[in-house]
Amino acid sequence: MLRLDPLNQRRWRNFRNNRRAYWSLIIFSVLFVLCLFAELIANDKPLLVSYRGDLYTPVFTFYPETTFGGDFATAPDYLDPVIGCLIETGGLEACFDDPEGVRMEAASGSFEGQAVESGWMLWPPIPYSFNTINYDVERAPSPPDANHWLGTDDQTRDVLARVIYGFRISVIFALVVTFCSSVMGVAAGAVQGYFGGWLDLIFQRLIEIWAATPALYVIIIMGAIFTMNFTLLTVLIVLFSWTALVGVVRAEFLRARNFEYVRAARALGVSDGTIMFRHVLPNAMVATVTLLPFLITAALGTLTGLDFLGFGLPPSYPSLGELALQGKNNLTSPHLAISAFVTLTLLLSLMVFIFEGVRDAFDPRKTFA
Repeated sequence: MLRLDPLNQRRWRNFRNNRRAYWSLIIFSVLFVLCLFAELIANDKPLLVSYRGDLYTPVFTFYPETTFGGDFATAPDYLDPVIGCLIETGGLEACFDDPEGVRMEAASGSFEGQAVESGWMLWPPIPYSFNTINYDVERAPSPPDANHWLGTDDQTRDVLARVIYGFRISVIFALVVTFCSSVMGVAAGAVQGYFGGWLDLIFQRLIEIWAATPALYVIIIMGAIFTMNFTLLTVLIVLFSWTALVGVVRAEFLRARNFEYVRAARALGVSDGTIMFRHVLPNAMVATVTLLPFLITAALGTLTGLDFLGFGLPPSYPSLGELALQGKNNLTSPHLAISAFVTLTLLLSLMVFIFEGVRDAFDPRKTFA
């Protein structure tokens, strides 16, 4: 069982007593866990299929159309009435001519005197994935209805499914960028502040030059040379965002390197690395954690802005920025802009409230009744 030391117990009590941060963490955790299992919530493949007495899991395993009595060895379209008829009737060939009629007649257990092995499909709550095109929709984008709870976009894709998948991508992107940027920024600031001198001076000049580099132009150029994807975009954003923490961490280490406990540790022969990251860094965490909400919101805003401008993730990715762009291009379909705005507002608010609570929990001067 994991037991916290007294200091971390106090920090957890402070965070839990901050009701806004605590409930934001609960709400965000529930939403994020649900989005991690987005394939089980919104998918155009059934969770479970019963065909001729055997069970299949199309969500996890690929089955060709021939598995269910089809003609081709390609992936079946489970939303196709013919595939549904084949599964429900055990592969009757008459499904190719009149699937709805055959399904209605076979519901009694027989078809033209033939015994029917009834099958079934267990669907997710939303029977559409983020890239599923619904050809039955008369116009695009279409408003919310019983089939599409938040309507469809300009390619008749389900907006709610794209919001769920887009929420997951945005959160993972922001957390990865913030973590990598924080590690690089803290390490650089710690080295500068602890050793000082010419190392600090040269490093500062290099950081000033790097921070002045126009990040958007570099991303546009890299996107023209390479095929943009999640990994490449993450690396590019990290390369231009790690400098945000350097100044704060550097100042804390410059202030703390001459404290008595640091001099005592040096006199005892403790290595510089141990002093920096075990003794000095914890005292610099309050100032460091203070900037984390800004890093999170900056990462989310950068991803959304780049997708909105068309320089971010490819169009095949579900993106909240791309959804916002569709809302701008389709002003007569307000459900697109409203869905993007509400999702982004909720996401940014929850993240800011959570990290504000973390900041207050690390602040030794902060107490809650």
